[in-house]
Amino acid sequence: MLTVTCGLLLAVGYYAITSLKPLEVAEPEPTESCTITANGDTRDLDVEQAANAATVNGVAFALDMPEDAVVIAYATVWQESKFFNIDYGDRDSLGLFQQRPSQEWGEPEQIMDQVFATRSFYEELKEVPGYQEMPVYEAAQAVQRSADGFAYDQHEDLSRVMAAAFNGSGGPAVSCWYESKTSPKSDVAEAKAELKRVFGTDPDDLPVTDGPRTGEIGWSMAVWAVTHARDYGLASVTFGDQRWRAVAGKEGWSTVPDGAARGTLVLK
Repeated sequence: MLTVTCGLLLAVGYYAITSLKPLEVAEPEPTESCTITANGDTRDLDVEQAANAATVNGVAFALDMPEDAVVIAYATVWQESKFFNIDYGDRDSLGLFQQRPSQEWGEPEQIMDQVFATRSFYEELKEVPGYQEMPVYEAAQAVQRSADGFAYDQHEDLSRVMAAAFNGSGGPAVSCWYESKTSPKSDVAEAKAELKRVFGTDPDDLPVTDGPRTGEIGWSMAVWAVTHARDYGLASVTFGDQRWRAVAGKEGWSTVPDGAARGTLVLK
């Protein structure tokens, strides 16, 4: 009887100990995220990363830079900041491109402005002879002059996928979903003002004939608006017969019968 009792106690004790082990629970999917699809590849990005990527691409339109320039800029930003606009870095480096005030890239508050920082990068890239024919990492290094220029090479493939998605040539290739409670009150006017500052073109002036060589500016503006919808409280973005709605979640874009006039962008 004693043997049975001890065995029972041991079994109960073992069960109690093993039952205290933490359960393996699958991590919940992010409630806010963006997806890009291009060149037969699909990638997920944090909302901030996608928004900054859209801006880096948009500034290329303002300066009439080719898609190759965007690929070089993207490879640079992946290496320097992973598309987060950080206010710290090596020595006095700041921002997306980790530009240094002491190296005459601008004042700290200017460098932290994504539009200013991106424009500065492209202006320097323009001065690199034959940058479009160079390997991506060499062109990036010619601008950045970093300690290890070859490090940019590892980001080329992803940067090409992103450039093809954000330049608008693939239509609704970027979609985001948000928690509605995080969105501010809708401010369409402010969103359009920032679109004009980024792209150098008023979104109300679409369609543009003989636009920049960067890509399809109308669609590029549309995906920029989607990545910034949380910031401006946008509930929908419509371009042509395609509409992105915030309430659609991961479904994102859909074809609608009441779309915008051909080549025009509607934000609500």
